[in-house]
Amino acid sequence: MLAALRRDVRAAMDRDPAARSTLEVLICYPGVHALAGHRASHWLWHHRGRLPARALAELIRVLTGVEIHPAATLAPGVFIDHATGVVIGETAEVGADVTIYQGVTLGGTSLDHGKRHPTIGDRVIIGAGAKVLGPVTVGHDSQIGANAVVVKPVPAGSVVVGVPGQVIARSRPRPPGALAGAGDTMLPDLVGASLQSLLTRVDRLESLANGHGTGPVIRPPDSGIWHGEDFSI
Repeated sequence: MLAALRRDVRAAMDRDPAARSTLEVLICYPGVHALAGHRASHWLWHHRGRLPARALAELIRVLTGVEIHPAATLAPGVFIDHATGVVIGETAEVGADVTIYQGVTLGGTSLDHGKRHPTIGDRVIIGAGAKVLGPVTVGHDSQIGANAVVVKPVPAGSVVVGVPGQVIARSRPRPPGALAGAGDTMLPDLVGASLQSLLTRVDRLESLANGHGTGPVIRPPDSGIWHGEDFSI
């Protein structure tokens, strides 16, 4: 357990550019405190101390804003950044070197007593506000975009965006150093990109036709900015 805690602290140092010292991480990082409390409650859970384990988990939730069921399995090197609002259910399994941002839920979708929470592979990044629901598996080295809702399995090395989450297979390997941040600004807007492509094609077709349409037309955006007059704004 101590070895896992040391690796958790090292993960915070490696993945948060705001971390200036190990002492600062130990004193000021609620995500690290939540992991330390969970590893203690997890030990109690498996050594005939289930009620104390639940009581300790509840205390950690009050102190840190992170709720982790004592039965959940978290591998070493997990980093919970900002921590507030993170919920990890009873049968969840989180792999090594996973990065979890604030507002993430690893939740269930049924009342069954069996496996009902996600399994997260190694080196996965889960963006702020994302929800991974049900007994789905997220493959190694994947990235879940901010506010995405994942309800189906995710192959290894994928990117997931949107509600419900849409899986995108990477065309290139994750670049070195990408583990340090979620990089949500680089994730595509699938609906927006498809709509822009469709509007651009329609605009070109109308330009080629004899005479232009007489009805109102919503033009494709220029440099990502929509035309306000098309919406009476």
